[in-house]
Amino acid sequence: MLASWQVGQMFWSILWFTLFFMWIWLVISIFADILRSPDLGGWGKALWTIFVIFLPFLGVLVYLIARGHKMQEHAVQQAQAQADAQQAYIRSVAGSSSSSADEIARAHQLLESGAITQEEFETIKAKALA
Repeated sequence: MLASWQVGQMFWSILWFTLFFMWIWLVISIFADILRSPDLGGWGKALWTIFVIFLPFLGVLVYLIARGHKMQEHAVQQAQAQADAQQAYIRSVAGSSSSSADEIARAHQLLESGAITQEEFETIKAKALA
């Protein structure tokens, strides 16, 4: 069967597969944007979802015209939030000299106020410097 295909048939098959793949990608991107949009309420999300499901070509086209500029904003906001969360996690795991210094300073204030003893202060200091 494959031997009977000609170059033009293969080209059209690849083209249609590519267009179908792009369509699926676009629809998934639109659903992701609908669901992560903080400016849409529950009813708005439901109506857009129903519109895209029941009238897919018209729904996707109208969504891209009406809210296409917001798709980029939402993607940038999500990427920034992920980057911030990653940086916060890295800082919490790696620790920094300022956090050790802050911990020692707090322990010194507790020592001066009489809340902890000198031995407890030395223990906290050793943990912070380790």
